[in-house]
Amino acid sequence: MPRGRYSLYDPHDHTPLGAEHFHCATGPSGWRYVSQLTSPSGDHAGSVDLTLDALGRPIRVQLHAGSWQVRGAALDGVTWVRTDPTGTHGEEGNVQAHAFSGASPAFYVALSRLLCLAPGEGAKRIRLVGFTSPVLAPRTFDQAWALVARTAHPTDNGTLAVDEYQVSDLETGEQYAVHLAGDVVLAAPGVELEELDTPPSAFDDVRRAPSS
Repeated sequence: MPRGRYSLYDPHDHTPLGAEHFHCATGPSGWRYVSQLTSPSGDHAGSVDLTLDALGRPIRVQLHAGSWQVRGAALDGVTWVRTDPTGTHGEEGNVQAHAFSGASPAFYVALSRLLCLAPGEGAKRIRLVGFTSPVLAPRTFDQAWALVARTAHPTDNGTLAVDEYQVSDLETGEQYAVHLAGDVVLAAPGVELEELDTPPSAFDDVRRAPSS
């Protein structure tokens, strides 16, 4: 069960945004990731609870940022309820999309799991609904993911496979790299892995990627 800490920062000007203390685990029924977010001053800033099924689909998503909350799942596309800080109003949403996205590194792992790409395979297009702090407002957008390299790195615990993905924003044309080892993000825009108590867990089954 990997457990560690990511530092989060603005990918454009590198302003520190805080930290995400996480643990995650794989199993025959899927993958679960749980984290607590802190501000640069160390105050509690939110949480992430994400569960995927064996096919990589989000069967449970629960996000907190400040006093805002989102609960969602893959249902008729993706469906969610966003609750305001007073807790009295819930805004429901549904979009024909493949998965959710957000600022948490968990979503990089979740999308790689869902797409299940092979090295050198053509880029796959995916439609997402993203939620970002501070108010978790939903935004629908399209990305293309390609697995451009898989490199074996020797470690004290055996060989570690590191995947390099090229991610393209199909609205802006922006491209960036994401480096993953199993269910841990090694590097991505706005994300740095600072601590890892146990080695990443591997996803070693082969499944079909979602159709565009």
